[in-house]
Amino acid sequence: MTEAEPSNNSTVAKPRLVICIGDIHGYITKLQNLWSNLETQFDPQHFNAATIIFLGDYCDRGPDTKKVLDFLIDLPSKYPNQKHVFLSGNHDFAFAAFVGVLPEPQNGVSFKEGWKEYEESEDREGWYKGDGYENMHLQGRRWAGHIKERFNTIKGTEYKGSIYDAGPTFASYGVPHGSSDLLKAVPDDHKKFLADMVWVHEEDDVCIEDEEGIRHCKLIAAHAGLEEGKNVGEQLRSLKAKETHVPKIQALSGRKTVWDIPKELTEKPIIVVSGHHGKLHIDGLRLIIDEGGGFENKPVAAIALPSMKLVRDTDNLTK
Repeated sequence: MTEAEPSNNSTVAKPRLVICIGDIHGYITKLQNLWSNLETQFDPQHFNAATIIFLGDYCDRGPDTKKVLDFLIDLPSKYPNQKHVFLSGNHDFAFAAFVGVLPEPQNGVSFKEGWKEYEESEDREGWYKGDGYENMHLQGRRWAGHIKERFNTIKGTEYKGSIYDAGPTFASYGVPHGSSDLLKAVPDDHKKFLADMVWVHEEDDVCIEDEEGIRHCKLIAAHAGLEEGKNVGEQLRSLKAKETHVPKIQALSGRKTVWDIPKELTEKPIIVVSGHHGKLHIDGLRLIIDEGGGFENKPVAAIALPSMKLVRDTDNLTK
């Protein structure tokens, strides 16, 4: 394993600041406080030139999805020297599916074909059957559905409308959960944001500081992770192409299958960073940054590279 040599041996530039921000889930106050803490934590010149990677799941559970998207959409104009990357989470994918901004399947099939694999769950999850459902991706129907069960035994919380807890997202746009009126209520710039989200992001020459010193790595970011046992190059190609004929995108919604770094990547200095899992998990170059998990009483966290410093919305930082 070798490290990249500095281009100028007489002047070693300070490593670029890369900040990865975990799942926000509709909590605008948490996002605002976290951003303020990040600004406080880092030198302004360094922060204003940082690469900021949002790991997805901007909507659902919390009450302010609309305000969260407004905040994110405004960042490039407020911080023009930063680089902003907005990954799609599984919740955002489903939101995009419902408002009709996913690309059509490339292989000539309809979204309807993807329903069959999961049709046994349709009754329990109360899939959406309102206007426009006939050619809607499975996850859009699940997102806007009405789940029959009231209590999520896995999370220990009550469902908020659907299996995705999408009720608060509808409410943030002023419409009842499951209403097709959401299509008119969501502004065009929000639809564009949802359409433009990336499913995977690669970043070259990201520095990380650990017991071995400063290492120069490649970084791959995907909301849930990359699948073990599948060719990584093929996964990246499919994710970049946004292949929507697949009813469930493992890199956005998988659990155990995407928890670890694929063995194919472990012999190289490659960071794999995700949110999604409702945990803060740092194991070598595998970074899972989702301390909040959409719970009201848990923080939204970010990790800064190369220092590996964790910053939370709950941190009491002063300038």
